Amino acid sequence: MITHKLNVSELSQNIKDLKIGDRVLLSGTVYTARDAAHKRISSLLENGEKLPFEIRNAAIYYAGPTPTPDNLAIGSCGPTTSSRMDPYTPTLLDLGLKCIIGKGNVSDEVCRSLKQNGAVYLCAIGGCGALYATCIKSSKVIAFNDLGCESIKELVLENFPLIVGVDSAGASLFNQK
Repeated sequence: MITHKLNVSELSQNIKDLKIGDRVLLSGTVYTARDAAHKRISSLLENGEKLPFEIRNAAIYYAGPTPTPDNLAIGSCGPTTSSRMDPYTPTLLDLGLKCIIGKGNVSDEVCRSLKQNGAVYLCAIGGCGALYATCIKSSKVIAFNDLGCESIKELVLENFPLIVGVDSAGASLFNQK
């Protein structure tokens, strides 16, 4: 296993170097979006409306952070189950999304879409939300504030520890024999 230190802005250039099981220390800007936000994003797309962030080459973290304590940029920020976003993911990947971040397996359809679009799925460890919060340097709500913890937030990460769950060739850590 290799450890890669990457910025989100470098993902497109380095994505083919990432293989299942590799460790990644990710820095840069990512966006949070869970079930409710994905449903609204889908509605925006269906209505031909603009998305709240540039999807091309972006990374989405499936997380709904807790309220922010005084001494941090964000509250506990652990991953949510990725498969809940599976119905929306192929469409976003087709629009240029380069990275999804969450926990657990994703569907075969999402694996195929990751391969087709040269994108990657990075896994975060459930139960580590307090640790992950220390790797988040800033957080701001950019859309759907009424959704509370499920609003879309722009996060700036620094050395956020992840594992490649599905690489850009479609190989899945979860489907190894």
